[in-house]
Amino acid sequence: MNGKVALVTGGSRGIGAATAVRLAREGADVAVTYVRGKEEAEDVVRALESLGRRGLALRADSADPLEAAGAVRRTAEALGSLDVLVNNVGVGLLAPLESLSLADVDRVLAVNVRGVFLASQAAASRMGRGGRIITVGTCMTQRVPGPGGTLYATSKSALIGLTKALARELGDRGITANIVHPGPIDTEMNPADGPSAAGQAAMTALGRFGTATEVAGLVAYLAGSEAAYVSGAEFSVDGGYAA
Repeated sequence: MNGKVALVTGGSRGIGAATAVRLAREGADVAVTYVRGKEEAEDVVRALESLGRRGLALRADSADPLEAAGAVRRTAEALGSLDVLVNNVGVGLLAPLESLSLADVDRVLAVNVRGVFLASQAAASRMGRGGRIITVGTCMTQRVPGPGGTLYATSKSALIGLTKALARELGDRGITANIVHPGPIDTEMNPADGPSAAGQAAMTALGRFGTATEVAGLVAYLAGSEAAYVSGAEFSVDGGYAA
């Protein structure tokens, strides 16, 4: 990926941070967005720069339509182009159906669906042949093991349709679109030693949580030249959670 420029939304921690570092190891210059994690985002930038790549931290709230698309523009202006968009940012609200407010619905759909759509739309307008749009979904689009995930699963399921439609719309321009579904992944938001971790691990075929670097490895493959004939596809990195 030498000479390529990537944007990873929500790239200040977890899967996003691991993805940004992996893309830099593959040769890309990388911008990451954050909302509250400025220090964490700056740590990621320092990690990118230690690998000899350019890094950029941008504050952008994907719930704001102007900021969701604006992050793409700001990345291209600062780093010279945009070749890869990783739609990683998301709101993971899990709660009983009857407890969800209209504000909850609006926030989750604004970040998880509208923000991803607008970022993808803005990226597509700037990408040339070989462009990549990779979206992070969830294993809960394949299997919802219990109550509480209605809103989250709804929002992430919409991204499957978006991905397949993008693949058709952009294919004649040599731009691919794919979606990756992580299972239980050891992150700050869902630690492998958390109160519900044992139950989540037991639902996988491998009996363990995955790591952010394992997800990042698949994203890096989809962003690279070897995946030029892969588009409109769903990939699970879930340890057999949906098997």
